[in-house]
Amino acid sequence: MADRPLRLAFAGTPEFAATALDAIVAAGFEVALVLTQPDRPSGRGMKLTASAVKRRALVHGLPVDQPERLKSDAQRAALRACAPDLLVVAAYGLILPPEVLTLPRLGCINIHASLLPRWRGAAPIHRAIEAGDAETGITIMQMDEGLDTGAMIASRRMPIRPSDTTATLHDRLAVMGGSLVVEVLQALARGPVDARLQPDEGVTYASKISRAEAVADWRLPAGQIERRLRAFDPFPGLQSEAAGQTVKFWEGVVDPRSGAPGEVLSADADGVVIACGDGAIRFTVLQRPGSRRLPAADFLRGFALAPGERLAPAAD
Repeated sequence: MADRPLRLAFAGTPEFAATALDAIVAAGFEVALVLTQPDRPSGRGMKLTASAVKRRALVHGLPVDQPERLKSDAQRAALRACAPDLLVVAAYGLILPPEVLTLPRLGCINIHASLLPRWRGAAPIHRAIEAGDAETGITIMQMDEGLDTGAMIASRRMPIRPSDTTATLHDRLAVMGGSLVVEVLQALARGPVDARLQPDEGVTYASKISRAEAVADWRLPAGQIERRLRAFDPFPGLQSEAAGQTVKFWEGVVDPRSGAPGEVLSADADGVVIACGDGAIRFTVLQRPGSRRLPAADFLRGFALAPGERLAPAAD
């Protein structure tokens, strides 16, 4: 049977979603409308900045709508007018009301960066690294009114490398998400596809990352802090107070030495070693206020850290 052309709408905001939009356009699908969040103040000058999805949509010559919400008829007018067969959603950042979920002929599908039902919610990539998961992946699901609870149409696995940060894993998953959603769209163009319900077992929630989580708690085991170091790169980072200033830590490896939590065990060109609740971490890339990320040797030329010094613990 010949493929039936699909008329799509797309909803997304950050780079993860923009990568998927690129893949959908490259595959030749018609995208009748792109929804993305309104331009937001960004940078030191707090200049209004378009989302990654808006910038990419304009490059592709696609119409863009930026409603603050989708709760009213007026806010949904552009979506209704384009009459899509299907709405593809990826990291949009807005909750879709029931009126939107049922508006397209084929409903709405979501590109989610985890192997559902593990890590439903806002920060699945961060939380998978923080938890020490061996693998993650992409799930394409039919959206319903729950939080990432819809039936699963397709999934694909990806190992998490020991060196992965949220930034590196995000980029690989974004490419995988674009590839897998194109496969699903091609299948939908041929006719109905099967979707399986999510199991009740294994449900976890990936809560949104907060700035408060950046503060290092040196009482935790070194392995746990090292995972947070990678999970919180690029946001919100890992930081601690030293000599009255905030120091950020970006790269490091677990070190077998031990000491009082927060104690500087050594500080030289090989790294700054800080004791944790169990073991220590040798940090090799650090950042002082008003500077950029620097190798340990360069960092220490402008910021003295001496063995025996104690970094401020996290507040209880």
